[in-house]
Amino acid sequence: MKTMNNKLIDGRRLQVPTLKIDTKIIDGKAIAENVKLEVKQHAQRFAAQYGRKPHIAMIVIGRNPASEIYVRNKNKDCEDCDIDQTTYKLPDTTQERLESLIHELNATETVDAILVQMPLPKNLDAKAIQNAIAWEKDADGFGIENTGKLWSGITDATCACTPNGIRHMLHECVSLESLKGKHAVIVNRSNIVGKPMAAMLLDMDMTVTICHSKTENIKTYTKTADLLITAVGQPGFIKPEDIKPGAIVIDVSMNKDAHNKLCGDCEDLTGVAGYITPVPGGVGPMTRAMLMQNIISCAYKRLK
Repeated sequence: MKTMNNKLIDGRRLQVPTLKIDTKIIDGKAIAENVKLEVKQHAQRFAAQYGRKPHIAMIVIGRNPASEIYVRNKNKDCEDCDIDQTTYKLPDTTQERLESLIHELNATETVDAILVQMPLPKNLDAKAIQNAIAWEKDADGFGIENTGKLWSGITDATCACTPNGIRHMLHECVSLESLKGKHAVIVNRSNIVGKPMAAMLLDMDMTVTICHSKTENIKTYTKTADLLITAVGQPGFIKPEDIKPGAIVIDVSMNKDAHNKLCGDCEDLTGVAGYITPVPGGVGPMTRAMLMQNIISCAYKRLK
């Protein structure tokens, strides 16, 4: 499809045709439902083989309303996937008591996976808590052993859910072979998104650039990306002129705009991007679905 742009040449304003991209929307919700159906089948086979359902223990500290919503959603996902869950709600705790509970769950044979809901209160050391979870029960994949295995290319690593969900969406929507050698730009350097995502994309033979809050002239990088993954947490951060025409754009952020409406980092990229993820309905459902997949993976790794 072509549109007409006005261009001034020798004092005359001419209409110059420009190509408009047929943008495809990546339906993360539909892909996630298919993942959950597969997880449910694996969970039923596990139950038939071992006489019990896969089981995750979730720990929630404090009274963070957002965390409570996330955990309720995860509990519902477990129910949908025939996975047992136990939620430990601790209004307050100390580092010692929390680590003691984790060690107890590590030693409990019928607990296959453990998740500590983030963020934690400021009096607790999140890294120490994540590393207290046995690597084979680390449902989030945040512990140092799973992180190290991911970067070392060891295939039995449990991968962080958000980047793993993005990788699965790419697998469903485009040829991964076609991404080899292409330029991926990640605008995020966290241990939850940016760093594990970079490791996965490198394993896919992409050329990877990580940008962050201290990167100068970020848009010079985003404009060169064949695959752009943004997790800035700033509405309107990525505009149509900031991307390469035809690029795949994955918007991880969940923000609220001036009208209190959910949105990501990107303005409307229709007609410029080749593929985009909606917010909501894109990365979010995939993150939750990949947690369910991680639980099954943890269960089988422990008992194989």
